[in-house]
Amino acid sequence: MLVYLRLFKESFSFAINALRNNKLRTFLSLLGITIGIFSIIAVLAAVDSLDRDIKEQLSGLDSNTMYLAKFSFGPSNVPRWKRLQFPEVSYNEYKYLKSSLSDAEHVAYQLFVRRETVRYESNTVSSVNTVVVSDEFDDIQALQFSKGRFYSESESNTGKPVIVIGDEIANSLFGELEPIGKKVRLYGQKFTVIGVVKKQGSGLFGDSNDISIFLPANYVRNRYGDNNKNMNHIVIIKPKGNADVDELKADVVQKMRARRGLKPDEIDSFFISVISGLQDAIDGIISTLNIIGWIISGFSLLVGGFGIANIMFVSVRERTNLIGIQKSLGAKNRFILFQFLFEAVILSLLGGLIGVVMVWLGSLIANAAIEDFSFVLSFTNIFLGFGLSSLIGLISGVIPAISASRLDPVEAIRTGM
Repeated sequence: MLVYLRLFKESFSFAINALRNNKLRTFLSLLGITIGIFSIIAVLAAVDSLDRDIKEQLSGLDSNTMYLAKFSFGPSNVPRWKRLQFPEVSYNEYKYLKSSLSDAEHVAYQLFVRRETVRYESNTVSSVNTVVVSDEFDDIQALQFSKGRFYSESESNTGKPVIVIGDEIANSLFGELEPIGKKVRLYGQKFTVIGVVKKQGSGLFGDSNDISIFLPANYVRNRYGDNNKNMNHIVIIKPKGNADVDELKADVVQKMRARRGLKPDEIDSFFISVISGLQDAIDGIISTLNIIGWIISGFSLLVGGFGIANIMFVSVRERTNLIGIQKSLGAKNRFILFQFLFEAVILSLLGGLIGVVMVWLGSLIANAAIEDFSFVLSFTNIFLGFGLSSLIGLISGVIPAISASRLDPVEAIRTGM
């Protein structure tokens, strides 16, 4: 053990000397490994951070929650021209499902509408994410409020002009004023603010509750009707805790087909998307991003490996005389082999260390620049960075180390003289 510790110490000294004596050559050679480790760890850390942020956003929803609409939230085998012929999910179908689905805990109705501008006196907020939903949406999303409440079933059914606003909207419109009871202007009419949603942070796809407003779906239906081509209709279904999700989904399909009078040989004219399916799709995207990151970074790692091999071949040539002396004094081939392998690994680790430090500094800058998004460099990724560095150094140093260990001591001393 003491022999190997001494060997490691000597290899470390040789590696440091290589850095000192050939700064430019070493810098250029280690640049590849540094960039490669930086690239792969940065990509993996960014993807992991994005994955964690998305999962946190989805954690507020039941993974079995279903979305019934004329479009699919994921890939579809139905041609686009066929999907465009599907009818929108109607309000009457929502009422029918709400009253007939025994395994559904909550059923909500939502309209996807364009972004709107909200005004209070001289203050204006443009391009606001407008969430037009029935009152059950609050039960499904489990919204939390810093002030006020969500609208009631009565207010939702009658389409009363009430509004719930996000934290940033409240700050932009009212500042230090009390928002509850104030009237904001939207759609050319005044809406009474009845609630402010608690600050959430960044949303799943850029739209968080902080920059959203919530309106009763029936207000928009009463104003624009059910056949407005600028609106998409969906029904959100949350199963009961003990319900069989597949059976509930089959029940929805059966009821919708019967309601729409579809024949047995006709395809469903609607889609049912489940949150768990969305999570699977996100996992697939994350895996693809990781693979792309590995491919891109692999080229840099390959260049870095050649750089380390080049340093080691030069080191063997420069120390041929020393190798001959070591072998003449009794050093075994294995000792020489390990000496150069350790040196290659140490050089590679130095490049990896620089790459990891660069990622760490980049994470600090990203966290300071990007609000509501946490870029985290995990211990797993750090360990992976150093592990890759060691592996690349080991692979890159094998051939030079073998060539050094096989040198004839007499020829080595003569060559080095």
